[in-house]
Amino acid sequence: MLCGFIHVILSLPLSLSLKGFLTRWLHISAVDASDRRDLNPEGGEAGAEGATEEDEEELKKKKKAIMIHSNHSIHSIFCCCCTVQSREISTRMELEGNTSSCFQSRRYPGHACRVDRSRKRLPLPPPDDDEGQGLLNVVAMYDFTAKEDSDLTLKQGEEYVILHKQDQLWWRAQDKHGNKGFIPSNYVTEKNRIEANSWYCKNITRTEAEQLLRQEDREGGFVVRESSQKGVYTVSVYSKTSSAVGDIRHYQIKISEAGQFFLAEKHTFTSIPEVIHYHEHNAAGLVTRLRYAVGPMGRCVPATAGFSSEKWEINPSELTLMKELGSGQFGVVRLGNWRAQHRVAIKSIREGAMYEEDFIEEAKVMMRLCHPKLVQLYGVCLQQRPLLIVAEFMENGCLLNFLRQKSRALKEAWLLSMCQDVCEGMEYLEAQSFIHRDLAARNCLVNDLNVVKVCDFGMTRYVLDNQYTSSSGAKFPVKWSPPEVLHFSKYSNKSDVWSFGVVMWEIYSEGRTPFENRSNLDVVNEITRGVRLYRPHRASPPLFTIMYRCWHEKPQGRPSFSELLEEIRKLAENPD
Repeated sequence: MLCGFIHVILSLPLSLSLKGFLTRWLHISAVDASDRRDLNPEGGEAGAEGATEEDEEELKKKKKAIMIHSNHSIHSIFCCCCTVQSREISTRMELEGNTSSCFQSRRYPGHACRVDRSRKRLPLPPPDDDEGQGLLNVVAMYDFTAKEDSDLTLKQGEEYVILHKQDQLWWRAQDKHGNKGFIPSNYVTEKNRIEANSWYCKNITRTEAEQLLRQEDREGGFVVRESSQKGVYTVSVYSKTSSAVGDIRHYQIKISEAGQFFLAEKHTFTSIPEVIHYHEHNAAGLVTRLRYAVGPMGRCVPATAGFSSEKWEINPSELTLMKELGSGQFGVVRLGNWRAQHRVAIKSIREGAMYEEDFIEEAKVMMRLCHPKLVQLYGVCLQQRPLLIVAEFMENGCLLNFLRQKSRALKEAWLLSMCQDVCEGMEYLEAQSFIHRDLAARNCLVNDLNVVKVCDFGMTRYVLDNQYTSSSGAKFPVKWSPPEVLHFSKYSNKSDVWSFGVVMWEIYSEGRTPFENRSNLDVVNEITRGVRLYRPHRASPPLFTIMYRCWHEKPQGRPSFSELLEEIRKLAENPD
């Protein structure tokens, strides 16, 4: 009777998929009925009298399960996004089993639906938090003392497990004792990376490496640093064997055709640490064996992005104001202490000098930036007036004043190193799609190791299209600006490149003012006519060529900061 009803349904104009399903159901029913009729012609239940043992065994097999495989597809209109979903079907019909595994269908009351409880449950999805999974094993390159309860203290050389990378600047980690907390990401490195070794100096120039070695003044003192060619490393060694004042040799770590590393061709190894370990015990062609690693630990400790992972706004009561360091367009800068432990520079913003929204905007920009060649912002004070910016303290002050007072005592190699420092900071800004807009020697600072860092992001803007057009009447430094800024107020990374060329000129002219005897109007007219700054007497022709390329009339004709950095590094490695 039910089958007759189904045949009537099939005669109606139904969808092909529904007809296919009903047809297969009828086929299953027919097979089952046929099997039963064959075993019991009278139509009753199959029993011992109506069937042989072979028939009963065959019936048990067929009753156990009937599997129907089909290459047809079920087209569902209930898929997500209302799309048609196709899948191969494999229909299993249980003809016997425990009826206790049935439940009443909600959609069709009175009908039982079979539940196969023999199948295992699917595992729970992984937790959203990465804690406990051990994302990364790292080694601390520097000591770090926890400032807040949420932080974790680091000890140089010890291993840690990164549990969660909260952001680019602060990671949640666990030490060997099970203590957990946030650490500055730039204080650790992966265990198997070259940065994990105490003899490796990251972000250090040839001249800065020589200064470290001379300050240490130890026979066989050495550092390993990245060469002018990216991915290539150089060993700088200090020795007094050939000179009473000390001589420094630079050896490039080379790679053989077989992919082996070496300093001496007869002694090749599979890794750079193995090369260093061998030459710590054998000179093998070097001026002396590598006796003492002069790493950056304790000397070039990088600044952290804020004092803590949760310390962006600083309580004014934690600051102690000391002597005045200088003054700028928006306020006075003083030396100070934070919690009587850390020396900092505190910049106060004069009331009415800028809108509070502009101040907060400037602070947000600086907080997002973290690089060894940028002056680091530690936090801001918004609870009092005047508003305060707390930043990294640079012992030797403004680059412009430093050049005017001490540049004659510096060799040309140091001047080039300063240019490289500024270029590295600007390359980072370029990679982050930031435009400085006021790059000049007066907006760079020098620390106690004579490392130069870019500062004063008061005019910095973050742009997606690499170009910023200032509002009408906006002030800009004429003598550091390219034609497109002078005439159209259009800023880009290439306008920063022009300004960088002027900074190089300031460095090699020992702090002189560009176009010093000309008015701003005269400068605009001369630059428009194609007049450029002259070559300073301390700048070599190859260096002035780099400088002059920054002053191409068209922005697209100027090199990028990454290209400039590569050229400067090559010049630093081969000064002769």
